[in-house]
Amino acid sequence: MTVRVQTEDFDLSTEVAALRAQNPKIGAVACFVGTVRDLNDGSAVETMELEHYPGMTEKSLAAIVEAARGRWPGIEVLIVHRVGKLVPLDQIVLVATTAAHRGDAFASCEFVMDYLKTEAPFWKKEKTDQGERWVDARVTDDAALARWGRGPVNTKSE
Repeated sequence: MTVRVQTEDFDLSTEVAALRAQNPKIGAVACFVGTVRDLNDGSAVETMELEHYPGMTEKSLAAIVEAARGRWPGIEVLIVHRVGKLVPLDQIVLVATTAAHRGDAFASCEFVMDYLKTEAPFWKKEKTDQGERWVDARVTDDAALARWGRGPVNTKSE
């Protein structure tokens, strides 16, 4: 498992190559890359600033990965999430999963991303043509999480 929160951009090919390196059991890799859109809720987005709580965020992401591993034993997971000021077309997040077969790779990647969107402690503020605003959680994100049939992953310290 690799979980990183960083300001720097990432290279998809380099990250996937490192995830796959020296593991002949991998038969499938699934990836999701989220990017900054130029339009959100009808307003032009000039910049997006992402904030987080260092330490807490990484623990939360690690708990999500462990929940995925509980469902799909044998998977490997990589999460790279950027923070700081970003502009449209910038990459925000990479979730990559590996598995012996494509079904587990696809499902585990989607699971991790669904939980990340709803449970990871990141806050997004957009600067738009209408001014600055915090981005609220979407009902569709909660619906995506509900389909996994589980409640929140316990990300609190014991």
